[in-house]
Amino acid sequence: MDTRKLILLVGALLVAVVTAFMARSLISGTPAPTAQAGAAPINGPEVLVATRALPVGTILDATALKFQPWPKELVENAYYLKDATNLQALQGTVVRNAITAGQPVTQGALVKPGDRGFLAAALGPGMRAVTIPITAQSGVAGFVFPGDRIDLILTQSVVGGGDGPELKTSETVIRNLRVLATDQRTDNTVGPDGKSVVQAFTSVTVEATPKIAEEIAIAQTLGSLSLSLRSIADNSTELEQAIANGDINMPDGNDPKAEKAMLAKLATQPVSGGGSYIVGADISRFQRRTVPGKPPTASAPSGAPAPMGAYPGMATAAGDAASGPVVRVARGNTVTAVVIGEKK
Repeated sequence: MDTRKLILLVGALLVAVVTAFMARSLISGTPAPTAQAGAAPINGPEVLVATRALPVGTILDATALKFQPWPKELVENAYYLKDATNLQALQGTVVRNAITAGQPVTQGALVKPGDRGFLAAALGPGMRAVTIPITAQSGVAGFVFPGDRIDLILTQSVVGGGDGPELKTSETVIRNLRVLATDQRTDNTVGPDGKSVVQAFTSVTVEATPKIAEEIAIAQTLGSLSLSLRSIADNSTELEQAIANGDINMPDGNDPKAEKAMLAKLATQPVSGGGSYIVGADISRFQRRTVPGKPPTASAPSGAPAPMGAYPGMATAAGDAASGPVVRVARGNTVTAVVIGEKK
């Protein structure tokens, strides 16, 4: 290696060492950036925003909205400003357009009670509104408010053809119905203490599918309907039953959004049939467990009451007096009359 090349190599090494030393000095001498204690305050008025996602048809309550500062340059005329808005007056209004959590609420996105199309806006896609007459006792003493979820209980008397009392029965026929209104009220009346005022009402309007609406109309002619207020918590038993019946499908994989959508669908879906029931014998030993059977007739049309002497082995009124007392023996739906002291 000649002298010239050796000098160039040594010079390159020296330059590299000096450059590395200077870079290290610059890095070690520069102070690390410190995080700010808090974000800069927003310079703007307070506007009304949604505290959670509000789909179409949501009936607003006190927890659905709040006021939040908003940048002044982004405020639009359609926003609800705190200085010019009565938040309590907006309770009971219905969401016409879907609103995401944290999004400002516009005046065109809400429909107030009494406005044209209010009830239609409160209904979900494909749903119907059905009104049910009730009493104070059957209406949970007024503790049902718009937005609650209820079950319908049908109480009726089933008439048979035998002796004894009618069959008394009560069963849950419809579950998970959303209350749209009580009488003509679609909002909750709030007292001075901020709590909802309990008021008696004579009718309740619920949201139902077209098929369930028909079932409710028939149920009103069968007996009396009572309301059963549901808990806000999800019912895991009904979730398992819905999965077993194929009403909802389990999402593939472990997708939290898909599972949340499945639970939301179950929580808002009314269900008919398959409910529990109680008969009179479950409450009192002196009541029936089954429908009274109809005795057989000799020549009368089906369903007609049997005339005197039509039972097997029974004589006429004169024969009864001559032969002795008669004992009726029932075996299922078959009734046999035996004359005591009758000679064979």
